[in-house]
Amino acid sequence: MTDAIQSSNAPKPVGHYPHARRVGNQLFLSGVGPRDPASNGVPGNVHDKAGTLITYDIEAQTRSVFANVRAVLESSGARWEDLVDVTVYLTDMARDFKTYNAIWAEFFPDAGAAPCRTTLGITALPTPIAIELKCIAVIKE
Repeated sequence: MTDAIQSSNAPKPVGHYPHARRVGNQLFLSGVGPRDPASNGVPGNVHDKAGTLITYDIEAQTRSVFANVRAVLESSGARWEDLVDVTVYLTDMARDFKTYNAIWAEFFPDAGAAPCRTTLGITALPTPIAIELKCIAVIKE
């Protein structure tokens, strides 16, 4: 049995898919970005007068994406501590990995209790964001 989950506390998906799908005690999250759930804006993005993105703040986006993942987890009956595997997509690995990695360590201070993680450098994401997370959690019943 599978259950699709939509969270009113996370940004709306940018496509036709649920925030998460629960299968038994496993929870699979769709890719989650840092967009603000209320405004749909991207924290830390700076645009010129023509609307072209000129810079972004990876710290603001990382903190925001973590908050959005937490919102989806909580809407699904899971907790931050239930994460078991995270795939991270960064659009500029050379520039952003160090900052992102330091924030990760704040949120997961005990490496032995942290979820497994894979971080990939990619050329683009579907919206003007610099980070996206794909997560799997196991809900403890």
